[in-house]
Amino acid sequence: MSMIGRIVTVYGNMVTAEVEGIVRQNAVAYCKRADGVKLMSEIIRVRGKLVDMQVFELTRGLKVGDEVEITDELLSVELGPGLIGMVYDGLQNPLAEMAIQHGNFLTPGHYLKALNREKLWDFTPVASIGSLVKASDNLGKVQENIFDHFIMAPFNLRGEWKVKSVAPAGKYKVEDIIATLEKDGEVMEINMIQRWPVRMPLGIYKQRLLPTQPMVTKQRIIDTFFPVMLGGTYCIPGPFGAGKTVLQQNTSRYADVDVVILAACGERAGEVVETLREFPHLADPRTGGTLIERTIIICNTSSMPVAARESSVYTAITLGEYYRQVGLNVLLLADSTSRWAQALREMSGRLEEIPGEEAFPAYLETSIARFYERGGIVELNDGRTSSLTVGGTVSPAGGNFEEPVTQGTLKVVGAFLGLSYARSYARRFPAIDPLESWSKYSGVIESQKVTWAHSFLKRGKTINEMMQVVGEEGTSIDDFVIYLKSELLDSVYLQQNSFDEVDAACPVERQRYLFDLVSETLKHEFKFANKPEARDTFFALTEQFRNWNYTPWETEQLEEIEASIKEILASKEATNA
Repeated sequence: MSMIGRIVTVYGNMVTAEVEGIVRQNAVAYCKRADGVKLMSEIIRVRGKLVDMQVFELTRGLKVGDEVEITDELLSVELGPGLIGMVYDGLQNPLAEMAIQHGNFLTPGHYLKALNREKLWDFTPVASIGSLVKASDNLGKVQENIFDHFIMAPFNLRGEWKVKSVAPAGKYKVEDIIATLEKDGEVMEINMIQRWPVRMPLGIYKQRLLPTQPMVTKQRIIDTFFPVMLGGTYCIPGPFGAGKTVLQQNTSRYADVDVVILAACGERAGEVVETLREFPHLADPRTGGTLIERTIIICNTSSMPVAARESSVYTAITLGEYYRQVGLNVLLLADSTSRWAQALREMSGRLEEIPGEEAFPAYLETSIARFYERGGIVELNDGRTSSLTVGGTVSPAGGNFEEPVTQGTLKVVGAFLGLSYARSYARRFPAIDPLESWSKYSGVIESQKVTWAHSFLKRGKTINEMMQVVGEEGTSIDDFVIYLKSELLDSVYLQQNSFDEVDAACPVERQRYLFDLVSETLKHEFKFANKPEARDTFFALTEQFRNWNYTPWETEQLEEIEASIKEILASKEATNA
């Protein structure tokens, strides 16, 4: 059912129309240009007979008096098998298919089905005839890449329904009927496709659980010092050029999760193109295939209409909730939420709302909190546990972490991985600042050991700042050794070479072994005759540790390097001085 309105105002990507009748907040509407092209929009405010809409396309060509077709359907996405490996825009249009049908330079007003209607899936029934099912209960499953993709009872199902029939095992398309349900004489036919409003959390599970299991990223500084939990939330703020995109790509490649969803929310086209070019060719260490085979990319660049940034964020989080409902561990990486916040600010200004700090809307923190709170680890109706971990990057101007978007994000996330331009400029990657970052979660190494090691970084920085004033000659030999120990910990443990085959990903077992080896060096009582001797010794230790990081696990060469490290330590023991 739809109704027709007339445009009375066009203000950038905001259109105001006059309608007669009742309309729904967040309903989808189509603004019709004179040439017949319909532009999708969403109702964001209702004022009597006037409705304000944000248009997800360029509004060029719209004028006062043009028709607006208002539907009663909320902005929704298609859910079902075939999402993994796809590249969508913020409205869930498959971009590869759009390019085939409409060319590389996309024109407004074209919308395609998100799921492939022709592909055949090997369906295996799970539910039995006569059994009772409720929303989200499993009816059958298909194989999607390496995962069992469960076909579930509709999420909007109310009460219990009896399974009247289930299709036998075989090949089916997503629109084919695979089951029928019955209740009080009403019969419902079920296929593999579901639709769900993007702004409504998909919370159909038995209970929400407290995150307790670390999400291993194989990045030492994260897993050891600033861990993230499966079902947890974290943010990566940092200035441009600090390495946010590279860190996200490494995380998506090596993190112990099933599905990765990348939401390019208003990022520069160059970075998005780089991701699209690399992911189909990056080897997935988990499956042996390519990384794109368990990745979904929501592509919305800074050159696209700003309103589409908001839809891309909510589309991504809804797809993440869906695969969590399927029973998988999902990682959502949003890059960057600052661009989304800028879109909120622009729309808030056009709505003439009272501005908050730096002209952002007063409800900015609430919008950010609602996004991150949709993550979490849950127990499904059948007893399985699954998770949605949400990580967002923030791009504060000039690296100022005091600006509203960063501060609003810090209030709701469980870990803060702050990137430092100074560390990036010094080629210390990942450029996570170990003295600014924090985490509320427990990592793969005991917290007491981590706190003790972290103290060397704090003391080392203090001594370094003192040396900047009084010079190296004004520093005692004991303080100088502590500074050298902190530099050793930073160089050989916090930093990793993303381009080295071995050091790019450090498994938990290797992290623990290396941490103990470095801790042995930090505890060692050195005795040096002078500072040049101390500097030379730590230079040799650093080189040996780096060689250790680049050497494959459980090899003779690794044992030889470790023996060399211990030989250097033994030669400089205080008792032998």
